[in-house]
Amino acid sequence: MKILLVEDEARLATAVRRVLDEEGYAIDWAADGADGLARAEAGEYDIILLDVMLPSYDGYEIARRLRSDGSTVPILMLTARDGIQDRVRGLDSGADDYLVKPFALAELLARVRALGRRAKMGGATESPTLAVADLELDLRSREARRGTRRIELTAREFGLLETLMRHPNQVMTRSQLLDSVWSYDSITESNVVDIYIHYLRNKIDKGFDKKLIRTVRGMGYAIRAD
Repeated sequence: MKILLVEDEARLATAVRRVLDEEGYAIDWAADGADGLARAEAGEYDIILLDVMLPSYDGYEIARRLRSDGSTVPILMLTARDGIQDRVRGLDSGADDYLVKPFALAELLARVRALGRRAKMGGATESPTLAVADLELDLRSREARRGTRRIELTAREFGLLETLMRHPNQVMTRSQLLDSVWSYDSITESNVVDIYIHYLRNKIDKGFDKKLIRTVRGMGYAIRAD
């Protein structure tokens, strides 16, 4: 899947490009509105990630121009403006979804996956469920179950568990988990991943003979069924 990122904030663009690249997406980056519009009009993109406040053309204008030209590429707007009118304006200009800064990169990935699924299915929706052994995670209801036990998760716990379950049997480093689950500009304690892994273990593994969340010493964490 090929994605165009139109974002003038270099630090955010770097974080987004890194996490999308790790997920296997091909990324092009434009740092201003004119370049972004030109690339969007000339390129074959599956999704456009579009900042609102940009040099030259703003995100609203870019979305309007693309839609007026008949483009149906899914557009996810990224902006610090969180007012209802701002969201309405973004959606009315042609955006398919709207994500307010600062955001967790895991949520961005979830929105990108949803837009990608919708595009492939011609607008249809689906209710995906991740599963490892007897643990299931419903991405639409944001509900976890292990066997017959329903598990309540905070937003951070859910993001961490989703990241692990999307990479079963794969060791995820602390840096990868931080990039994916915590906001790109948040200030976090160095041991925050270890703390939340502890929380998850108490909810996911406690009381079960088979432990799913594993520590790989000197590397990171993995979720494994064996």
